[in-house]
This record gives sequence, structure tokens and C-alpha cells, in this order.
Amino acid sequence: MRYAFPLSCNTVTLSLLFSLAIFAQPKIIFDTDFGGDADDLGALAMLNHFHQKKEAELLAVMCWSTEKHTISAIDAVNTFYGHPNILLGLREAEPYEAQWNYNKILVDSLPYDAYPSTVPEATELYRKILSEQEDKSITLVTVGPLMNIKRLLESKPDTYSKRSGKALVLAKIKEIVIMGGQFPKGERKEWNFDGGMLGVTQNVLAALQEIPVTYLGYEVGEDLKTGEVFNTLPKDAPLYLGFYHFSKYAPWTKDQFQGKIHNNSTFDQTAVLYAVRDGVGDYWSQSEPGICIPDPEGRNSWQPSPTAKHSYLILQKPIAEMEILLEQLMLGDF
Repeated sequence: MRYAFPLSCNTVTLSLLFSLAIFAQPKIIFDTDFGGDADDLGALAMLNHFHQKKEAELLAVMCWSTEKHTISAIDAVNTFYGHPNILLGLREAEPYEAQWNYNKILVDSLPYDAYPSTVPEATELYRKILSEQEDKSITLVTVGPLMNIKRLLESKPDTYSKRSGKALVLAKIKEIVIMGGQFPKGERKEWNFDGGMLGVTQNVLAALQEIPVTYLGYEVGEDLKTGEVFNTLPKDAPLYLGFYHFSKYAPWTKDQFQGKIHNNSTFDQTAVLYAVRDGVGDYWSQSEPGICIPDPEGRNSWQPSPTAKHSYLILQKPIAEMEILLEQLMLGDF
């Protein structure tokens, strides 16, 4: 790409304009099922570090989970990293409590001031933010089931915008990064494409054919094992608190627990890394264009199509190197 600048620009101005053109921060909305798998916590830590270091602007965190402590836990993490004012939205559904989730240990250990009753419903906040942003300026990163996205797409004109939800998405979102599914073929149920919500993924993906979508499938993060390094952190650090609780109590990890944090697959962090740094040709390669075809229960297949705007990523960087990189990014060591 070439950049044309007025001849009157001095060297400093030219340098600044070039830097802004090349290194513009992606504006990110993060949609998460925070509190279950620790990868959501790791991804949120990464986003806070990217936000702090001006590599990205975290506009909001939208929460799919309605576990009673989730919103407060997300706020506690953001507050710990110095960003207490990041906007939060919550899916409207019946609250519940899950003792094995790491949310409660975070709210019992860290300061926060957000509660489910004090934050807007996710669809409303989506519409407000999208209406205020420039066209094609937002990267939406989803790392949980897609009900918030379904409700946004189906939303009606309101005080924020005369556009429908789908029209807002098409106008304002530059790219959607989805951690979910398995590629090129998912023969088992994958949580983010299932979520106990029959047909939601089918509905959402069918509505997104006109917008660029990049998938980070289950297979990308499954063999990337991170977490043990957090055993050296202070005991009040969110990454220590959350990963320790997850290692000890999560139903699918507790049998491995031996008194300290153990490594776990690293799914959601890959989506954040791509959304902020891209990395195609370095961290991963990109598939041919195509269409992800989900079934109602969380399985999927891939149909190549040269005119499609969707693709999936294939891990290219050696696993050991990628694990080190992701741990550095979660720790803010960059």
C-alpha cells in the first residue's frame, strides 16, 4: 500500500502520519463466556495488556454467562489491570451460581464495583457502541456461544440507531473473529458452537455471509498448553487466583490437580492474538475462502468457496514457541 502526503509535511509530521497509518489500534469488543474455562481469563488479561500498551483499544466486554459473580469478576480483572471503566454488557437470562467457576474467588479477593444490576443488557450496549463508531472500525472477538450476537443481529431500530441490528453489524464491524468449531471438519460437539442452545450457531453464521469472519477452531488451541508459569505469580494476581481455582475444581481438570496450577489448552487467547496482531504468515496460515456449515448441535463442516469472505487459521508456528509467546502476552511481558 502506498501513502501520499502533502509536500508541506515536515519530517516529524510525516513520521507520525506513517506510524498512525501502519499501527492503527484495532478497536475490539470482546464477547466471552467468562468463568468456566480459564482461557477466557487468560484472553481478558491479554486484552488488558494490549489496551495498556496501546496495541488495541478494548471498547467493551460482553458477557454470555449469567453465573451470578461473572460481571463482578470481569470488572475485578479489568480494575486490577488499571482499566475499571471498560464498558460491560450482560446477556439477559436467569442467573445461577456455580461454585467450580473461578468467578467467586476473583470477587472475594479483588476490588470491583460492577454488578449484574448495574450494567446494561448486552444487545443495548452493542447497539449504543456500534452507533457511535465509524464504519468498518470494529473487530468483534467472540470466544463463547453466540446468543449475544444472535440477539444483536435480530435487534430493531431504537434511540441509538434507525438501523436494524444486522445493518449496524454490516456497517460498523470490520471483521468478526470467532473461536469455535473445528476445521476443516468438526465431528464432535464443540462448546462454543453448541452452548446448550440448539440452532443458534446456524442462525448467526447464516446471517454473517456478507462480512469477513475468521475462525480459530478448537484444533488450534487444543495442543497449546499454558498456565504452569502462573504458579510464580503473587497469590492475589487474577491469573494465579483463576487458574489455580480452575485447575483444582473444574470438572474436566480436577483429576489432574496436584496442589498447583497445571497446564491447560489455550483456545481463546489465540483469537485475541489474531485480532490484535494478525500474524498470518508467522503464527498461522489462512485457509482458502469458504463457508462454515454448522449443524444444530455444535458440529460443523467447511465448504470451499472462492467468493466467500470467511476463512479459518491453521497453526504454523512451532507449538513450544507459541506457548511461550502466549504466556508472555498473558503476563504483559512484551
